[in-house]
Amino acid sequence: MRGMVIDSHHHFWAYSGREYGWISQEMATIRRDFLPPHLREVTQQAGVDGVISVQARQSLDETRWLLEMAGENDFIRGVVGWVPLIAEDVRDHLAGFAANRKLRAVRHVVQDEPDDRYLLREDFNRGIRALREFDLRYDILIYERHLPQTIEFVDRHPGQVFILDHVAKPKIKSRQIEPWRTGIRELARRANVYCKVSGMVTEAHWHLWREEDLRPYWESALEAFGTARLMAGSDWPVCLVACGYEQWWEIIRGWTALLSKGERARVLGETAVEAYALEG
Repeated sequence: MRGMVIDSHHHFWAYSGREYGWISQEMATIRRDFLPPHLREVTQQAGVDGVISVQARQSLDETRWLLEMAGENDFIRGVVGWVPLIAEDVRDHLAGFAANRKLRAVRHVVQDEPDDRYLLREDFNRGIRALREFDLRYDILIYERHLPQTIEFVDRHPGQVFILDHVAKPKIKSRQIEPWRTGIRELARRANVYCKVSGMVTEAHWHLWREEDLRPYWESALEAFGTARLMAGSDWPVCLVACGYEQWWEIIRGWTALLSKGERARVLGETAVEAYALEG
């Protein structure tokens, strides 16, 4: 897959208010179905070759559904699913999915947990330790306030590959760059952590943001992780509340145009291929 453009972060859903209660009235534009045919159309228009599908519901049914769609659609290169990491039988769940090589990682929606130190729970860390047995990565979904705990968490698992979602959701709307920048630099010192340049427009003002509002966070992430551990993602369809799919890829291509050809290839696809060990 050398030279491919990979969208390292997007979601699917068959919309229902019960299943997706977090999609508020303000997000009315995404209160509908978003399925593989919809994504295939916009990826083709944007020049994106493949995608990684990330869980949007915390259920085993979600993981099965994503893997089914990945099996039916070649452009879905990998899946980030969900399993109950705190469950005593977590290995049984992982073993049940492990034969499907499209499952490349798991994720838990830590940002929504009322306990800001959820990442440090012993039962959660026991589940994380099981991932390496099945060659699985872990996607970290947090807000910037969780960065200190995340650093402590990552240090407990030096052999585990981690992928940070949405550059840890800095406070772009209020144009605050600290303490996020200090925290992201410290986290990036851990060589087993990759980072997604995704989810930025929805941390800005949805209707008034400008590219220059985002640029300092891109530049800080680039400085911290380098192109070898940075990958582009859209967060489609969530991004649509603030930004069109093609528009986001135009921004990414504009930022990476200043890099060397090899560095640009890393951010646009090769880092994702490496981090998730994508096949075929």
